[in-house]
Amino acid sequence: MKFHRIYGMFLRYTFLMRRNFDRITDAFYWPTLDLLIWGLTSLYIQELAQNGLLIKMVLTCLICWYIVYRIQGDITINLLEEYWNHNLVNIFVSPLTFSEWMAAMILNGFLKTIVTFVYAGALAFLLYHVGIFSLGWYLLPYAFLLVLTGWAFGFFIAGLILRYGLKIQTIAWTLVYVIFPFSAVFYPVSVLPEWIHPLVKFIPSSYVFEGLRQAISTQTFNLAGFYTSLVLNILYLAAIIVFLRFSFHKALNRGLISVR
Repeated sequence: MKFHRIYGMFLRYTFLMRRNFDRITDAFYWPTLDLLIWGLTSLYIQELAQNGLLIKMVLTCLICWYIVYRIQGDITINLLEEYWNHNLVNIFVSPLTFSEWMAAMILNGFLKTIVTFVYAGALAFLLYHVGIFSLGWYLLPYAFLLVLTGWAFGFFIAGLILRYGLKIQTIAWTLVYVIFPFSAVFYPVSVLPEWIHPLVKFIPSSYVFEGLRQAISTQTFNLAGFYTSLVLNILYLAAIIVFLRFSFHKALNRGLISVR
């Protein structure tokens, strides 16, 4: 892998954001709107429940969900950008390797996610005096797990698009929300029906949001949940990278110019 080629692709995807209103909207508009809606809703519920921790739990988990959504979204949108501009062939007639292309998308999505995360955290503090960064070191390992989940979903969706083309491009915005109800973002796993609990055990993000609520309410770190989520993320990510490379080679065999 050559850093200058990774950096070149990273600059391409970064420059796309500067003059693309849709990408700027994803980074700032939707976090602002969600924080207003869910923050005001939480304030109302808090008045009814008289639970001072409720709004902090809801907003912290909401902001952390953006890590998964943003990282997954940036990987798949950057791929779709190449499709829409008919640029995929141009990229791979250069010396750029598949691994370097992946690394550039990872770097671009990771840095954009940091910007969105810090912005949303600051906005939550300004609007509701909720300091998610007060969790300190508890926040970092859980954020890392969500980054892994975002990569796994992003590469899985990218593999599907490479395999089946633009006819399924809508999954770039929708598929990640399949796990949203079972990730226990706004409620504990115990709220879910009993029959769904075995499935939830295989969803890495469910351990993260359960752990975040525990850290907020008791100031303790769920080590067992962290390791379980880490192992699941690594297994899924390894399998999905194999699937992505398989899909890419299938696309090469068909001819990248014919992928629609």
